[in-house]
Amino acid sequence: MNTTLWIGTRKGAFALKSTRRRVFRAVGPQFLGHIVHHIVQDPREPSRLVMGAKTGHLGPTVYTSSDRGRHWQEAKAPPAFRKVRDGEPARAVERVFWLSAGHPSEPGVWYAGTSPAGLFRSEDHGAHWQPVVGFNDHPQFSKWASGARTPDGELLHSIRIDPRDAKHMYLAISIGGIFETHDGGKEWSPINEGVAAEFLPDPKAAYGHDPHCFILHPQQPDRLYHQNHCGIYRLDRPATRWIRIGNNMPKKIGDIGFPIVADPHDSDSVYVIPMDGSSVWPRVSIDGKPAVYRSRNAGKSWQRLDRGLPRQQAWFTVLRQAMCTDNGAKQGSLGLYFGTTQGEVWASHNSGDAWYRIAQYLPEIYSVSFAV
Repeated sequence: MNTTLWIGTRKGAFALKSTRRRVFRAVGPQFLGHIVHHIVQDPREPSRLVMGAKTGHLGPTVYTSSDRGRHWQEAKAPPAFRKVRDGEPARAVERVFWLSAGHPSEPGVWYAGTSPAGLFRSEDHGAHWQPVVGFNDHPQFSKWASGARTPDGELLHSIRIDPRDAKHMYLAISIGGIFETHDGGKEWSPINEGVAAEFLPDPKAAYGHDPHCFILHPQQPDRLYHQNHCGIYRLDRPATRWIRIGNNMPKKIGDIGFPIVADPHDSDSVYVIPMDGSSVWPRVSIDGKPAVYRSRNAGKSWQRLDRGLPRQQAWFTVLRQAMCTDNGAKQGSLGLYFGTTQGEVWASHNSGDAWYRIAQYLPEIYSVSFAV
């Protein structure tokens, strides 16, 4: 099977290609010098790709490809907020940060999340984008997305569509929280009960939280996980209160990090990469000794997976979009991949039991995505 890892970096887009899922060949760069936040294959039409980029002095935009990334076209109407009315604060897209393909029943539909927080929809494979009015102009929007600046800005990310229902969606905002719609984006409500927020005046507030990455399981979409500024959580719908499964991590490691991914064939198997969450928030591997942690029982217990990874003096971080899985057709053979802020890409083809490096010397890596 021919596979590709698409790598978005601070200085362009790269691809790692393989025919045996073992030896990877680097291709690129494309858009050298431009910031590439996210590259996503369309699961409905695998020859199509959509890319979110910030192109130097030209600003944020979207590129699309219909031939597996050989050629790219810039969107004719990239994501942009509507014109402000008298007395309203101005809003302008600074980054097209996150991309998600729409429901299988809606070919050509894509969603984009931006910084500052905004939700946008395309119905023509990414060529033209329109604001999702039900969210961007929601009466509570100014409270949900207050403009609070994390070190990396206010980001709308983790747009997830329920595979059973195109109108049922989730999204996350840093800083804002996780939100849900049942009517295709006309009405939204926060879903953050049980999530810690030590940095807020009211730690039990309904919104204002800082989710780093949020996922739903493709085969069991009522099973939700997320990695937060304040821990690792699981939610099994129809419940509405998150459970902090990160409390089961080793105390000296903690449960702070950016990415979280699940085995697409096992909703109990989930993976995270902890980082130093000390008071000065250094955002590096803990003690310079990176490791992936795996739970095979939905977060009740965790196992350290560091075979093949550097044993010391490896001070990198893995960002929220920079970890992914492949399809893992055979049990125990799940492929896992992550890219680092030091420009390395690591892979495992035995569900995380052992790791090896498949690329190095790339620019700082923002995203890693798997394509068939």
